[in-house]
Amino acid sequence: MGQEITDSRFTPADFAEFYRRLEQETDWLARLFAEDRLAKGPKKTGVELETYLIDRQAAPVDAIESVLAEVKDPLIVTELARFNLELNTYPRPLTGDAFSQLADELSTRLARCRQAAVRANARVVVIGILPTLRPEHLVLERMTARERYRALNEQIFSLRGDRPIRVNIRGEEQVEFLQPNVMLEAAATAFQIHVKMTASESARYYNAAKILSAPMVAVGANSPLLFGRELWAESRIPLFEQAVSVGGPALQERFGFGVRYAKGSVLECFRANISRYAILLPELTDQPLEALSHLCLHNGTIWRWNRPLIGFDADGTPHLRLEHRVLSAGPTVTDNLANAAFFIGALHGLATTEQPPEGRLPFWQAKRNFYHAAQYGLQAQLVWKDGVEMPVTRLIEDELVPLARTGLSALGIERDESDYWLDIIASRAQLACTGASWQCAWVARHGMNSARLTEAYLAHQESARPVHEWPLD
Repeated sequence: MGQEITDSRFTPADFAEFYRRLEQETDWLARLFAEDRLAKGPKKTGVELETYLIDRQAAPVDAIESVLAEVKDPLIVTELARFNLELNTYPRPLTGDAFSQLADELSTRLARCRQAAVRANARVVVIGILPTLRPEHLVLERMTARERYRALNEQIFSLRGDRPIRVNIRGEEQVEFLQPNVMLEAAATAFQIHVKMTASESARYYNAAKILSAPMVAVGANSPLLFGRELWAESRIPLFEQAVSVGGPALQERFGFGVRYAKGSVLECFRANISRYAILLPELTDQPLEALSHLCLHNGTIWRWNRPLIGFDADGTPHLRLEHRVLSAGPTVTDNLANAAFFIGALHGLATTEQPPEGRLPFWQAKRNFYHAAQYGLQAQLVWKDGVEMPVTRLIEDELVPLARTGLSALGIERDESDYWLDIIASRAQLACTGASWQCAWVARHGMNSARLTEAYLAHQESARPVHEWPLD
């Protein structure tokens, strides 16, 4: 959940003082890493799910405040646009039937949102990019009334010299236009997975997450359409990266895959936060150094596809998490939790192999794999370890699903639980069916009618059946 601020107006002195405190807190974090004082304990996970609110014509509707007032749940919060919601779960230990528990919790929260939305003459749909979305929906008048969002827009466009953002995405078709604000970020909704990790294992986990990003984005693709045109299987990827572009050197762009693997630990990411990224939200707090408030606020404005986060346990002990951000929301809670089980199992399996996989797959190749998989989904060919090229579907079925079973077992997940969720991934790969491929197949059969597509999609979503079982009616 994005950290709220109290004001969007800042002075040069605010920026200077924030930078000084950021340096101090980063040095303190380095000490925590060096002295191994970050929380250990059992592995835990939690998830975030972003959604759209739509009206009876399947278009975005500004109903966020009404829904929030109705549900009164601290884990259901605002997003950038008034037609988006974010649902969060409590963290759970990675044992037993953890993913089924998360699915139940998320489904219950989603059902409450849907009930509240009905009373606001709205509906909730979980999808990467809403087919009925149009440029006229992405205006500042539809931004949620929060200082954080207002300030982000002002500061990003200040860095850009007030030049509009040029969006140019080429896929099966092409979309090209100018955007005068950051509301493009509201165009695409995500499912984000958090995994607690220790400082000593953080480099292995971080690097494994980068390697897995390509097969994850392929098997979880659910955003093929933007403004009525077919682009990438996961068009969220180029859209997000362009939506918050500061217009400077590539190394200063705040959304991307990164430039290299971690060498020692993810402390390197927090060091890079100071040297590479301009401060956007220099709000000063009175919290002590140990709260790392300025470090966390700044880190929250750098949207790596795999992002290390600092949080705090109930007893105040700081902990380290990995946030995996490459996946679209939807098509169903079942699909999203299958993605989570697959990612966490494969992540643990890769991160604990005797020979680090990053030694067998160059970073540049992992990065190329990622964008190739985002464009072509389950039709992609990936270069895997030691330069072996193969279809991503075969990689998932033959290597990564078995690896995920091993990883989940090592974490303490029950065998029946593991089989249930990973069988969904295996079926999706066997049938080459994702939310993205289903949407494209529907359009091929019925034509590009965005409202009808959204209605058909929502009807299947509310059935709760995983997407590989959806017919094209």
